[in-house]
Amino acid sequence: MRPDEIRDLFDRELREHARPDGPGVRVERAGPVVRQVGGPDDWNGVVWSEPGLGAAGADAAITAQIAYWGGLGHAEFEWKLYSHDGPADLGERLRAGGFSAEPSETLLAAPVEALTALPGAEPPEGVELRPVTDAAGVELMALAHERAFGTDAGRLRHQVLTRLERAPDGFVALVALAGGEPVGSARMELYPGTGFAGLWGGGTVAEWRGRGLYRALVAHRARIAAERGYRFLQVDATDMSAPILVRLGFAALGTTTPYVYRAAR
Repeated sequence: MRPDEIRDLFDRELREHARPDGPGVRVERAGPVVRQVGGPDDWNGVVWSEPGLGAAGADAAITAQIAYWGGLGHAEFEWKLYSHDGPADLGERLRAGGFSAEPSETLLAAPVEALTALPGAEPPEGVELRPVTDAAGVELMALAHERAFGTDAGRLRHQVLTRLERAPDGFVALVALAGGEPVGSARMELYPGTGFAGLWGGGTVAEWRGRGLYRALVAHRARIAAERGYRFLQVDATDMSAPILVRLGFAALGTTTPYVYRAAR
């Protein structure tokens, strides 16, 4: 399939007909948008808007979503904007409505089969890729995440623990250990009924970068996705990871920018 065909399939299967990304959340069609709604520690936001959304419709939808999440008492929510969404000035309209743009990421996809046998995709010597299946594994994963990205992993802990307790079949979580110390971590979301699995959170601590661990984490998840019948892997990639993924065979489908609305305190 051409990249534009894969993008159209992605829009249809994962955005317009989105599934909840975990237990305790729901997906709703609200007029011209599709949104996910959960608790304060879940991801809350707009995942899709109608392709023909015009200026007046966009402004009305923005106002409606601010009122909706305000009524729930949530401190913040996100409008996940893609570069091919309309109208062309939707980002400017979101900013005018009080949203703040977070760093953009590149939307990438690749056929699963092309990634299952990447050359040099075994973990570096002395590194073990271990599935995360319990609270102890979650702590190791969270520690690797904090060391790799320099951010607090409190929300990650909550989300992975909840998934393990209530919906363990819909995702894969991994931690990379060297001498018992966490040096990397990664997740994969499985979207039943679609052709896609999503790669999330792949991170390596600074002293282990450049040794092939990131590649090994991608290939390991690709093999699991293939075993479960998925056709494509999808990634929202940072500027750091996008060049690596392109070298591994991923194609850019566009960009995505999180626009975050934070309620006044």
